[in-house]
Amino acid sequence: MASAVNESGTKGWLVSILELGAWFGVLCTGYLADKLSRKYTIVLAVIVFCIGVIVQTCAFAPSSIFGGRFITGLGVGSLSMAVPLYNAELAPPEVRGSLVALQQLAITFGIMVSFWIDYGTNYIGGTGATQSEAAWRVPLALQLVPAVILGIGILWMPFSPRWLVNNKRDDEALQVLSRARRLPPDHELVQIEFLEIKAQYLFEQETSVIKFPHLQDGSWWSNFRLGFFDYLSLLRSRPTNKALLYRVAVGSLTMFFQQWTGVNAILYYAPSIFKDLGLDGTTNSLLATGVVGIVMFLATIPAVIWVDKIGRKPVLISGAFLMAACHLIVAVLTGLYHNSWHTHVAAGWVACVFVWIFAIGFGYSWGPCAWILVAEIWPLSVRGKGVSIAASSNWMNNFIVGQVTPTMLDKIGFGTFVFFGSFSLAGGLFIWFFVPETKGLTLEEMDEIFGSAGMAASEQERFLAIEKRIGLDAYNDPDTDRATPDHELRKHEIEKV
Repeated sequence: MASAVNESGTKGWLVSILELGAWFGVLCTGYLADKLSRKYTIVLAVIVFCIGVIVQTCAFAPSSIFGGRFITGLGVGSLSMAVPLYNAELAPPEVRGSLVALQQLAITFGIMVSFWIDYGTNYIGGTGATQSEAAWRVPLALQLVPAVILGIGILWMPFSPRWLVNNKRDDEALQVLSRARRLPPDHELVQIEFLEIKAQYLFEQETSVIKFPHLQDGSWWSNFRLGFFDYLSLLRSRPTNKALLYRVAVGSLTMFFQQWTGVNAILYYAPSIFKDLGLDGTTNSLLATGVVGIVMFLATIPAVIWVDKIGRKPVLISGAFLMAACHLIVAVLTGLYHNSWHTHVAAGWVACVFVWIFAIGFGYSWGPCAWILVAEIWPLSVRGKGVSIAASSNWMNNFIVGQVTPTMLDKIGFGTFVFFGSFSLAGGLFIWFFVPETKGLTLEEMDEIFGSAGMAASEQERFLAIEKRIGLDAYNDPDTDRATPDHELRKHEIEKV
């Protein structure tokens, strides 16, 4: 019994050490994304990731594997925050969800490919004791291929227009928006979007001067302290900060529930789970695991196409309830037949099918939509830090799930599925009752639905003065006091190009 527990603990650490590194990497990335730019932060993360992969591939001791996975995790965590942030800031609101969802589609494609690579390399040099070290070194080394492509390809991509405005490079920001929207720089929609970004930036700068006049000398230490206070402002429960604290809760809890649906328990330990469900032999369990990758990839495609039409909430809620149902059905079947799968083959296959349906449910909903949501809800001044907090919640909970799952499968068996199913259900209810719909809104308009529109009178007056000073009031909707872009016109122009 002690050896079984020790084996489960070692397996848990081997899997979860990467997530621990990713958690730390995410926390560092918030500052780096604002300082270096989203673009160069991605390049740096790719370099760190490649170092970790090389250490693992060349390892000749367990400590090197653990160390390499931790370094790889630093890069993975940084990319998980910087890439959706970059996508969200460059995309127009009408297709922002689809473009951010493309990241998840790429992830599920990578999962699918990796499952089948593992299946193929499993036969290098035979099986069992005769298996060659290449069976595990080759799939590790192949991680370098997409990483290098990303690291080189991003160098030819534009900077985020919002980061450019933050760094007083307005002309470049306007040109990036013009090229990204395929409209001339003086087009109304481009001008509105640029001026909205500019107004938000100026407002946040003036707010910073008012709050921290002693930290405006531009020194490294002052900028570091301003960044620290930005993090602190996200966590303070004061009347002026309630909207930010609300966003922290939405972002962090969305990522909490994403991980406690048990998706990574399925992905990390799928071969073990399928063996427990009656699929004997490494070949059968790896084949069943490969199907998980295929169905999850295919299920992500509808999210890319329809998430901006249907909305975030319906997709997340339906996915959560579907995953909860799958967990509970697998739990019932496992509880009834876990000691007699060999005489209830049909029940074993039914359980496998519901694991695959679970993968479909996650693939179209919480996989892409959770990242879309946490990438788009933050104000400009703290967006990098806000996304890093939400992403750190994802990776810390990912780490915990990876740690406890082997022990849970050993100790409570089918209760593992009941446990994750309950959290899936709770996640759906959380989205239903506490998370607003963000479909089709500009990043600046998020302030209104998260309660920041009710600013103090002086702040409201100051914001309107900024709009007037930069000329945004010329585009005001005649029925309101605030500048609001014509979404129908924007959609028409998007469809035209």
